[in-house]
Amino acid sequence: MTKENMIRMAAEEGFAAAAVIRTEEIPLDASFRPLCEENLCGKFGVNYSCPPDCGSPEQMRERLLSKKHALVLQTIWEIADYGDNKAIKEAKGAHNAATIRLAKRLRTEGCEGFFVGASGCSLCDPCELVEHRPCRFPEFQYSCMSAYCVFVRELTEKCGIEYDCGSGLLAFFGMYVYD
Repeated sequence: MTKENMIRMAAEEGFAAAAVIRTEEIPLDASFRPLCEENLCGKFGVNYSCPPDCGSPEQMRERLLSKKHALVLQTIWEIADYGDNKAIKEAKGAHNAATIRLAKRLRTEGCEGFFVGASGCSLCDPCELVEHRPCRFPEFQYSCMSAYCVFVRELTEKCGIEYDCGSGLLAFFGMYVYD
């Protein structure tokens, strides 16, 4: 599948921007991992896709580098109040739902890979980890950019995608990682 077709499919799923980059070019910085440990999202230690259960920064780096390319994805949302956690959570959920739809389409077209979300996996609430049961959807489980220690601002610069979209707008980012 060509990168042009992938970018077209991303637009069809509602992404505001998309770009392809080699995984070796993805800027990683392990100093981002403590952001997960602050547990602002409430998923640290209670979600398979989040630290410490998702893997160490080095393991996450190796997972990214196990594939050759990443389709970097951006959605943009209007938001009246940056402190409106409910609106932010809904926007992240919509971003991740679009990423799952795109992943399904790409896989149907023979482009196998995995995706990285705008937050930790929320396919099950609560995550099966809480009850010590295996993940119910391992093929769609996703970790967030912070869990992978992706330096998102630098990544967007490399891809030519705006990081700050302006007043009243909020952008979320993710990736589909493939060969």
